Amino acid sequence: MSSSLLPTTSGGLHVCPSPPRPRRRRCCQVITAAALPPASGGVGRRAVSLAGVAAWLATTVGRAGAASPFDKYVKRKKLEPLETYVPAVLLTIDQFVDLEKSLEFEKPRYDETRSLLRSGPASSLRINIRAVAQYASSNGQGKAASDAVDECLRALEDLDSLLLHASRNDPSASIETMRSKITVALGALDNPG
Repeated sequence: MSSSLLPTTSGGLHVCPSPPRPRRRRCCQVITAAALPPASGGVGRRAVSLAGVAAWLATTVGRAGAASPFDKYVKRKKLEPLETYVPAVLLTIDQFVDLEKSLEFEKPRYDETRSLLRSGPASSLRINIRAVAQYASSNGQGKAASDAVDECLRALEDLDSLLLHASRNDPSASIETMRSKITVALGALDNPG
């Protein structure tokens, strides 16, 4: 028997393990080269990147007044006449007044009141008031109209959240707070902007 610790084949030959493969150090060399500061007088990658970004910004600022490059691919729907949107907004105001009255009952049905926000003229309020705001914007009252739209939609989202909490018997959702949200929404809809 041989005293070698190497395994032998059936023919009695010793099996030699293959020598280890030389490891590639290329990735380490690249990282090392990238981590080194540029030679004096040379331009580093960071400087080249910043120059590229600055050039892009310079060309973009020059086109700021121009239309978006995607405008020729995106078709924007033209607004319907203003008379299309105003009656729907007025009907929504009436619906909110009825909604406020429904909260006057001794035990209001919050789930039904919440469904009123999603039915009838109120269901398309978001589209209608944004269209009216676009008309106001074309008349030079865009900022006031946009602020009124945001205020109205925020109040309605808060009201919806309050109604949801109230339907789950959350005591923090008070009827007074709900009424105040309806008042804010109605005030924003009546805004002359």
